[in-house]
Amino acid sequence: MSEPSRLVHIVDDVAGVEDPGGLTMVVVLTGFLDAGQSAEVAARHLQSLSEGRVVATFDVDALHDYRARRPPVAFVRDHYEGYEAPRLVVRALTDAGGTPYVLLTGPEPDIRWEAFARAVREVVERFDVRRVVSLGAVPMAVPHTRPIAVTPHANRAELLTGESPWRGELRVPSSAQSLLEIRLGEWGHDALGYVVHIPHYLAQMEYPQAATVLLEQLELGGHLAFDLTDLREAAEITETEIERYLSSHDEVSEVVHGLERQYDAFREAEESGSSLLASDQPLPTGEEIGQQFEQFLAGLDEDGDR
Repeated sequence: MSEPSRLVHIVDDVAGVEDPGGLTMVVVLTGFLDAGQSAEVAARHLQSLSEGRVVATFDVDALHDYRARRPPVAFVRDHYEGYEAPRLVVRALTDAGGTPYVLLTGPEPDIRWEAFARAVREVVERFDVRRVVSLGAVPMAVPHTRPIAVTPHANRAELLTGESPWRGELRVPSSAQSLLEIRLGEWGHDALGYVVHIPHYLAQMEYPQAATVLLEQLELGGHLAFDLTDLREAAEITETEIERYLSSHDEVSEVVHGLERQYDAFREAEESGSSLLASDQPLPTGEEIGQQFEQFLAGLDEDGDR
């Protein structure tokens, strides 16, 4: 495994990073598969709950496309400072009951996915990880007023903790997480994950409601426990801000009501076993939502500044 070793450096002193019941690795790669920054918010919450230490670092320069995702830097009057370099690291943390686990977080690699997967395998085998759990989020034509749906997935059916809402085969863009899950299965390592469905009109703002759902699923699949009090409070605040904005902007509110009608008709048809296409309930078009999107986010920002 000489190539992975050039991509990842594992800290020599890693005593105590083990669990007799099987260590869990949580994977949160930000970027493509993180609508509403839901997984990123979840990862930040995990790091806030315990004092962790970095036990492995990846060579970001070998994986990151700086022109596609430019790191921020401050320009102060006549000079640059505060360059925020991207980091892809593994931290050792503990859950609410003191159970250790490791968290791999950072930007999704833009290139060399196969090499990245092999480097993660090196970390998995070094720490004797029993299960890898990835978290993600995708934008969907769903209203925020209905329960957040979750798509569970795994490289072994026995690892699934819930039923998938999908039937048949879907062709979707791949991600580093999806490739990692496939490769880990080929190498004999268990991997599973959860993808939450984010209302597409909220996909560009932080959505702690979905982060909460992700961590609730992680508790099931990762055999871990977390204090989600602060995250639930943040979700309530966000919900109040959204409702306040909608109550004073009828054009945006009507788009959401259209999604609600479509969602409810779809569910009713699904439960009755009839056609899943609710032809009498028109789905708001992407153009309709797009016309209100910037105004929606701007309105939330304006309310937050008051």
